[in-house]
Amino acid sequence: MATDKSGKKILVIDDDIDLLLQVKIHLESTGYTVVTAENETDGYDMLTAERPDLVVTDLMMSSMDGGFKLSHRIKKFDESIPIIIVTGVSGETGIDFDITSKEDRMWIKADTILTKPIRFEQLMREIDRLLKD
Repeated sequence: MATDKSGKKILVIDDDIDLLLQVKIHLESTGYTVVTAENETDGYDMLTAERPDLVVTDLMMSSMDGGFKLSHRIKKFDESIPIIIVTGVSGETGIDFDITSKEDRMWIKADTILTKPIRFEQLMREIDRLLKD
């Protein structure tokens, strides 16, 4: 069953303005309402003001683990908001993050982790999965 995108709001947070705008345009073209922020602080402020249905956030922004910290804050604010972390850290450092084990899910407060460069189809599949009714 396809996800009803009408009325669904997605918050996208990334310090890469080009990627931020690309994701925004793609998501809006599929029917989602999209709000954006360029860092963790503005992202959290936008979260509390806009109350999105889902958050897509970068991992490394103003701090190396900004996306992890932000995810913790989001889940404290409302644990029902799904979070997708997108990161290029594995390509840059060789470190892979995974949320398949219970231990990893305890400290990585995200529902999905995608590796940059992300494919739009892959992002859409995860968003649709997380927002399905």
